[in-house]
Amino acid sequence: MPKKPTQPTRAKKPTQPTQATKKQTPAAHRQTLLENFRTLRIPLTDQQLDAALARAEQEGLSHLQFVHCLIADQASGRRERSIERRIREAHFRGLGTLESFDWKFNEKTIDRGRFEELAAGEFVRRGDNLVMVGQSGLGKSHLIEGVGHRLCSTEYRVRYVTSADLVKDLATSRADDTLPRRVRYYGNFDLLIIDEFGFEKIERIDHPQAANLLYKIIEARYPRRSTALVTNVDFETWDEYLGDPPLAMAFLDRVVDGAIVLKLEGKSYRAHRARRIDAKPKPSDP
Repeated sequence: MPKKPTQPTRAKKPTQPTQATKKQTPAAHRQTLLENFRTLRIPLTDQQLDAALARAEQEGLSHLQFVHCLIADQASGRRERSIERRIREAHFRGLGTLESFDWKFNEKTIDRGRFEELAAGEFVRRGDNLVMVGQSGLGKSHLIEGVGHRLCSTEYRVRYVTSADLVKDLATSRADDTLPRRVRYYGNFDLLIIDEFGFEKIERIDHPQAANLLYKIIEARYPRRSTALVTNVDFETWDEYLGDPPLAMAFLDRVVDGAIVLKLEGKSYRAHRARRIDAKPKPSDP
């Protein structure tokens, strides 16, 4: 069978360079890079880019080193802004950090290492609760805020609220039919800190459903999310404080089950500071 004559191969036309493949000038490359960063919403300024280019040229940086130099400041800035946002969302009262706590005052009874361990966040990752029990004046609020601050810097979402303010907020939302949404709000934080539990008797006249409202929050978070309860009320008297023994038992069961319980003892720093102020000599009358 005779072979078909082969068709002559046509030479391919050279492809026209596209806008992306055209050789760009250094100034055009620079402008394109800035536009790409803006598209990605990375706040790279002209000055930052020029500084990175100058450093790469002066130090002979590799491509990988140049990329790191280019984005390191932006990444650091974004992390700092995220930490600041989480701290704002936490609504701390600004009592201080672990670094600013007076560890020497009760150094025999309050172990700094224990709180440094808590601040590492492993208990939050596990979803364990934390209960801090102790008399007033030991610095419990300062300590729990210090732990919360540190957790905010390690990407955990924290919310601080006193027991009284939480009850008031929930009672208001119950009145305007937004309680389920508010319960979800408090239920979504990695760590919810409820401070001053028991510092004041729950105002049953103004908020007769206070105990039930607090239980809703604990129930919504149990057992997936961590709740830190700071109190001067011993477990044996929770039923008296909440005013509903069966509910208090359920509340205690949810809070204490698998929780880290810290019973703090020591001298009252607040009382010591008050005495020190009173002991200062007063200016004599003219």
